[in-house]
Amino acid sequence: MSYRAPSASSVHISAPANLADLTDEPPSSASSVAEWDHQDPYAPRQPGLPLYTQPKPANGMSPGAVEVVDSSTARRRAPGVSPSAFVDSDPLLADAGSVEDHLLWSGSNSGKKDDENKGEKEAWPVSGIGMEGRIPETRKDFLARGGGPKVRRDVTWGAIGREVLADLRQQIPLIIYTILALFTRLYRIGASNTVVWDEAHFGKFGAYYLNRTFYFDVHPPLGKMLVGLAGALSGFNGSFDFPSGAVYPDHVPFHAMRIMLALPGVAMVPLAWGTAVELRFSKWGRHIVTVMVLTDLAWLAITRFILLDSLLLFFTFTTVYCLACFNNQQRRPFEEDWWIWLTLTGISIGCSREYSVKWVGMFVTALVGIYTIEDLWNKFGDLRMSFPLTGLVYTQRTYVRHWIARILCLMIIPFCVYALTFKIHFLILNHSGPGDSQMSSLFQAHLHGNDFSQNPLEPAFGSKLTLKNMGYGGGLLHSHTQTYPVGSQQQQVTCYHYKDENNEWVVTPTWEADPIDLENGEIVYLRHGDTIRLVHAATGRNLHSHTIAAPVSKLNNEVSCYGNATVGDSNDYWTVEVVDDFLRGARHKFDRIHSLSTRLRIRHLNSGCYLRAANAILPQWGFKQVEVSCEKEDNPKDEHTYWNIESHWNERLPAGNQKLYRSPFFRDFWHLNVAMMTSNNALVPDADKEDTIASKPFDWPFLYNGMRMNGWLDGGEKYYLLGNPVTWWISSVSLGVWALTLLWHLMRFQRKINDFAPGEWNHFLYVSKIAFGGWAFHYLPFLIMGRVTYLHHYLPTLWFSVLMSGILFDHFIFKSRRFTHRTKTIVFALIVAVVVGTWWYFRDCAWGIEGPAGETMKGRKWRKSWNLYD
Repeated sequence: MSYRAPSASSVHISAPANLADLTDEPPSSASSVAEWDHQDPYAPRQPGLPLYTQPKPANGMSPGAVEVVDSSTARRRAPGVSPSAFVDSDPLLADAGSVEDHLLWSGSNSGKKDDENKGEKEAWPVSGIGMEGRIPETRKDFLARGGGPKVRRDVTWGAIGREVLADLRQQIPLIIYTILALFTRLYRIGASNTVVWDEAHFGKFGAYYLNRTFYFDVHPPLGKMLVGLAGALSGFNGSFDFPSGAVYPDHVPFHAMRIMLALPGVAMVPLAWGTAVELRFSKWGRHIVTVMVLTDLAWLAITRFILLDSLLLFFTFTTVYCLACFNNQQRRPFEEDWWIWLTLTGISIGCSREYSVKWVGMFVTALVGIYTIEDLWNKFGDLRMSFPLTGLVYTQRTYVRHWIARILCLMIIPFCVYALTFKIHFLILNHSGPGDSQMSSLFQAHLHGNDFSQNPLEPAFGSKLTLKNMGYGGGLLHSHTQTYPVGSQQQQVTCYHYKDENNEWVVTPTWEADPIDLENGEIVYLRHGDTIRLVHAATGRNLHSHTIAAPVSKLNNEVSCYGNATVGDSNDYWTVEVVDDFLRGARHKFDRIHSLSTRLRIRHLNSGCYLRAANAILPQWGFKQVEVSCEKEDNPKDEHTYWNIESHWNERLPAGNQKLYRSPFFRDFWHLNVAMMTSNNALVPDADKEDTIASKPFDWPFLYNGMRMNGWLDGGEKYYLLGNPVTWWISSVSLGVWALTLLWHLMRFQRKINDFAPGEWNHFLYVSKIAFGGWAFHYLPFLIMGRVTYLHHYLPTLWFSVLMSGILFDHFIFKSRRFTHRTKTIVFALIVAVVVGTWWYFRDCAWGIEGPAGETMKGRKWRKSWNLYD
């Protein structure tokens, strides 16, 4: 709205004659106590942007009056008409809750002080980020439209029934959308009886929980534990390995498992409705956002299988919903509802940022973090909170309580939820399995079926052992018969994350040392400073290094295997240096080396370099295993040069004692998280292979590519991951339109032209921050990631662009007073018809394509890059 010189067609709002009337002192009269209790402590002293003026008296205006012209309505308000009349006259806005949102009253009479608390009042909505004052309305106007105290009526069963029906009537859209979500997500969910796409991974992980077998994966455990829970509730016994494309045997209840894991996808639809309500969308805006979520084909397809994505999306939706609910409770801090929604936001963060399901879920945490920083910064600027003023409840102590509450609920609780999932993960998976080698040797010693704790405790010359690198993500020292195609062309030495006989080495004296009778002579234990040869047990070659550059880490020396039992040189010599011991402490506290717990560095005698494995990956000729090199720089704190003895065999030595080995939870917790992050970052595109389903982040917003989720034979059910084109294109375009809209309004503000009623601008900014901030935090990191990416990585991001489209539809159409109710109804019907029609046209992509795709999906290849059919 624009604020200019007085005009006969403008609304005159009287300013208070006495600034003392704006005091925050509690009212003295009992009749005003209730009004004081509902006063918003964060409402500004003047509504909206500071663009009001106080012109000189003219045309009969009272001194201090201000002209208000609403440029966003393309008309001026008639004299004597309340600004809220424009809202009341539009049933859409009234339904959206823009008028009835608990108007709060404060202020004084125009031009005189009223000791009896009568006269004109200023109306304020519920407060929170983005929710400021609204256009003032006089008490006379309020009473004229039916406001004021309600007459208490006798309670009857009929009145109770009517009230219940009225409450249910408000929930009718929510109930209908939930029913539709159940239909769309569950219809033909068992049409394909084969293992589809990543069911081969996550179904197998669920089976590991049922068998209590330890495994390793790049995603945190909560989602996979829920997959295992779905299997347990369905009667699955964990006896199927979910090979890709295989037909499910009769004893695997895949149909029931898919249904259970589809329920979080069903919940996305009512959550979308609830979020739109809490963000104060118009009635039409709520429906459009919910319909877009209901009919998006990518969300529909991804939530119908034994995958983690439905859980990740569910927790992302709940986080945004809880955050919106919490923001609407800001008017009454530290009350029950305020604590409930703040706590639920923290729990949802802990579950979503897989932070418990998938690592990509952590991006929603950044959104909540930025919101919290802004919220606390705004409160820091509230002088009533920063300084203890007489008669006010908000003091410096209150501000500290806000910090403590957010640290507790948004940091400590999410971390506890996250850590708890790992604790349960470790407790369930207590049997040795394929993921053992990713964990520390001490952790593995406690797994059932693992014999580490029964191995001899103290290694000696003649012992056969395996060496585990202690850097995060490190594997076992390994060699095989293949040679380097570059450099010395000697036998390769790598780090390998799985157990086999090529990981085994024998501790042997140097060529010049006195011979040791390894069978009947005195046992010579391994100690700090000993110089040894490490002989590869499978091939008989010696661990060797020389000044030739390593194949990947060019600044380091190459490590290879060379010679045999009779051929070798001094480049086969390595010196053992003890760092410390996990259980016994610093090096000076013990003499002999222990397996599992003693940390070692292995130095090449001639060159002085250290044996190192730092997650550099060899090319395909090295089987994509981790490069082992010899680090020239002596960095005692480089854990990639640390090794420990894991497996140990020596028939002359007694077995160890499991009581001597203990592995603290938080050490295992940290180790596994870093290993997951390291492995996740290692998922880079393979130049030697063509990944037909991978895509680039720039392809996602406008749906440049789809993705085949299973085999594309003519005879079976086929699933194609493709979003609703209309939804994706509208939501992506809305991001650019929003940026231009923001720039346009900022330019007009600079020219002292305000197109918003008081409070509308701040609310527009608030919902825009949620939508655009969430989209940016979820999308932009993929532009700088080195790992391989797929279309489904965009699905959490899509939710925020859908919200942005709803915001702009409201801003330009459904909350605009330029258009009639009929026009809005027509626009709404067209949008919904196009979105639903497009979903119906492409429905087979999610429900299953039967027969030859070229015939069934003919005419649906809207972009040449879609490989719906060849």
